[in-house]
Amino acid sequence: MASTKNRKIIEALHLHKTFGDFTAVEDVSFELHRGECLGLLGPNGAGKTSTVRMVYGFSPMTSGSLHIFGKDMRSQWRDIKYGIGVCQQENNLDPDLTVLRNLEVFASYFDIPRQEAAQRALELLEFMGLEHRVDSQVTELSGGMMRRVVIARALINRPELLILDEPTTGLDPQSRHQVWDRLELLRSQGLSILLTTHYMDEAARLCDRLIIIDRGKVLVEGPPSSLVEEHVGRDVVEVREPSQELRGLVRELGLRHEDLEHRMIIYGSEEDRLFDRFSSIYCSGNCLLRTATLEDVFLVLTGRELRE
Repeated sequence: MASTKNRKIIEALHLHKTFGDFTAVEDVSFELHRGECLGLLGPNGAGKTSTVRMVYGFSPMTSGSLHIFGKDMRSQWRDIKYGIGVCQQENNLDPDLTVLRNLEVFASYFDIPRQEAAQRALELLEFMGLEHRVDSQVTELSGGMMRRVVIARALINRPELLILDEPTTGLDPQSRHQVWDRLELLRSQGLSILLTTHYMDEAARLCDRLIIIDRGKVLVEGPPSSLVEEHVGRDVVEVREPSQELRGLVRELGLRHEDLEHRMIIYGSEEDRLFDRFSSIYCSGNCLLRTATLEDVFLVLTGRELRE
C-alpha cells in the first residue's frame, strides 16, 4: 500500500442517506488523508452518526460514492472492513467475558490466529493503561476503563482507519484526558482517525480539520483555528443586560454579534480592539472578556435552540 501523507483514506462524494421520507444525510462530501484526524461536529440529529455508519459499512448509502483505501464500498466492503477499527457510542462489550477474552473473541472475526490475538490484546491493554485489568470482568470496570477497552478492541486488527463515534461522552475529565493522550499518540504513529464529538475542546485538541454539519448538510470545513478566525474572530465580549446605547454602537460599527435580549455577545478581530472599546465604558462588572473558541463558531453556525 502507498504510504504517502496525501494518500486518500476516505473519499466521500455526494453522500445521501434517507429513512423513508426523512433525509438524514444530504449531499455530504469530504476526504480524509493518511495520518490525519478529521472531526465531524453537529447538533443532535445533524447526520454525524448516519455519516460514519455509512463509512464503516453498517448502513448502506442511499446514493453517492464512497471509497475507503481506494476501494469502492459498494463492491469491496468485505476487504474494507478488515482495515477499519470502530469505536461506537455505546459500550457493547460482552459482560460474560473478561477484558482479555473480549479482545481475543473480537480478534477471531478478523481471522487472527489465537496466539497472535492474545499477544496483540495484551499489548493493547498495556498501551491503554489496563494491564492490571486483564482478568477483570467487564462489569467491574469504571466507565472510563470500559471506553479504553472498546478503543483497544477497535485496534486489535491493526486498522489503517480508526472511527470514533463520541468516544468520551460521559467520562470524567481524568478519563477523557487519558483517552486523548492515547489517541494523540496513535495519530503521531500514522493512524488515520474519523471522529464525531460534542466536545469542542476535544475537537480543537485532536483534529487537524473539522466539518460542521447540520440537518444533513455540510456548513463549513477547515482547521479549527481557521474556522474560529473566519467565523467569529479572535476576541469576544459578553455583556449582561446590554444598554440600548451599546446595541446602537455595535450596529454602527458593523461588528459581528448575537443579541440574546438579556445578553449580548460581540465578536471581533485584533483590529477591532473590542477590549479597548468596551471594557472601560460598558463593562463595569457586567462583562466577560475572553478569547474566541470553537464553541462560538458552533453556536453561531448551528444556532442556540435545543435539539431533541
